[in-house]
Amino acid sequence: MTKDLSGKKALVCGGSQGIGLAAARAFAAQGAAVTVLARSEPPGEHGFAFLRADLQQIEDLIPTLEKQLQTPPAFHILVNNSGGPPPGAVVDATVDQFLTAFRQQLLASHLLVQWLLPAMKAHGYGRVINVISTSVREPIEGLGVSNTIRGAVASWSKTLSREVGKFGITVNNVLPGATRTGRLESIIKRKAATGTPQEEIEAKMRAEIPAGRFAEPAEVGAVIAFLASPAAGYISGTSIPVDGGRLHCV
Repeated sequence: MTKDLSGKKALVCGGSQGIGLAAARAFAAQGAAVTVLARSEPPGEHGFAFLRADLQQIEDLIPTLEKQLQTPPAFHILVNNSGGPPPGAVVDATVDQFLTAFRQQLLASHLLVQWLLPAMKAHGYGRVINVISTSVREPIEGLGVSNTIRGAVASWSKTLSREVGKFGITVNNVLPGATRTGRLESIIKRKAATGTPQEEIEAKMRAEIPAGRFAEPAEVGAVIAFLASPAAGYISGTSIPVDGGRLHCV
């Protein structure tokens, strides 16, 4: 089976930076036509198409996209990917923090799937890939809201995979571990605010990873691109860690 994506169209949320941009680049390298959905435009070196939208504004999300697209959506691949909720203990989280994260992480993804599903069914080919977190297997200390909402996204994804599989559509989750992105930098800086040197914090985090290093966004992007390919057609309803072996569970 091929990993070639020639003739396929991909919509990548959060594709202007980090893991989303890495996935967009991987898709383009495998021949796909890529559209990035984000609040800011991606770098111009690959000539990606661009849709501007804020995934927190779910009431206007689909109308906003339709006005820009001007034609019915015809994407084969959807990557649901957006910034995680702010860190903090779950006991201190407010109701508004949970609702904001739920809207951005789950409801926006749900609306996009509903929007794109008719075309995927018509093509007999669809790939929905959700970039979430290893916290769906093991909660991460200090990320209370994120742990909660990411778990909800994983359950939604599994349910969806069972409903759309008969149409040639797969639904999977990628669970990045510590990856060199802006979010990782913000987590390290928050920990350093307690007085511990940033270098010491990074060293401790790397020591918890059997691979002994942080992931590069391109490594996560490569897994996303594989799951989008025809070669991954019999993989669905799964959550795949890309974490250098950090998770203790099977």
